[in-house]
Amino acid sequence: MRVPQATREIIAVHQAAGRRFEAGGVGSFVREQGRGSAVVLMHGVPTSSYLYRKVIPDLAGQGLRPTAFDLPGLGLADRPEDFDYTWSGLAGWTGEAIDELGIDRCHLVVHDIGGPVGFEWAIRNPERVLSLTVLNTLTKVAGFRRPWPMQPFAFRGIGELWLASMRPRLNAELFYLEGIADRSATSRRELAAYYYLLKRVDRGRAFLKIMRGFELTEEKERFFREGLAERPYPTRIVWGVRDPALGLDKLADAQEMLEIEHPIRLPAKHFLQEDQAPAIASAIADLAAPLG
Repeated sequence: MRVPQATREIIAVHQAAGRRFEAGGVGSFVREQGRGSAVVLMHGVPTSSYLYRKVIPDLAGQGLRPTAFDLPGLGLADRPEDFDYTWSGLAGWTGEAIDELGIDRCHLVVHDIGGPVGFEWAIRNPERVLSLTVLNTLTKVAGFRRPWPMQPFAFRGIGELWLASMRPRLNAELFYLEGIADRSATSRRELAAYYYLLKRVDRGRAFLKIMRGFELTEEKERFFREGLAERPYPTRIVWGVRDPALGLDKLADAQEMLEIEHPIRLPAKHFLQEDQAPAIASAIADLAAPLG
């Protein structure tokens, strides 16, 4: 797959800001910066640690140590054929990654399907979580319907055709339409990096497995509800209220499940990290400050 020079340079800058590591037998990529308490930044689909490139320096500037790693099958991580790409499988690997990176306790930040993945790790390891910040994500997962740009990926054959038809220009338009309220915040060249990071090596086959591994069951929702109800750490919701995919109804779901009365509402869409990085970093830092 030929990558335009301008996009290669953007991806090279991203790579130079991080390093390779291995956890659970799967190679991946991590970006870390700063000193102080660890902040684990969980991404979803169709993104990677690249999503947090603007948030990381802002958090480091506030005395924290942000860490964003690529989940298997996405970004610069390996894409093994036999990996368990369900939320449970990704959550298990997340725990191995956090251990491998030497993180004892952390402030956890989740977004998109990084929510269900991060929730599972947090529920199983409550003593290791200092705080939880929830960005636009899923809480009530039973019966969830994927937003229209993601729906085709759930079906064999159709998903392969839809993914093969995607081109950088169309991908950028979908990002602007669904994900970025302030178009001036992110150039088309930056958005092209998402496209090539998604399709690299396997042309997105592992991504399709992730999209078909959603655990949209009553059992999983009950696990989240009961486990999060017992959490001993403070929690904050920060939401892009113009999100067409996970809109105000999903915000209400998160508030109800997490029992958060006053979320922080930002004039953003789904990928609020692109045009609201300072506000996100401040919300995380304000929650983290009294906790160490």
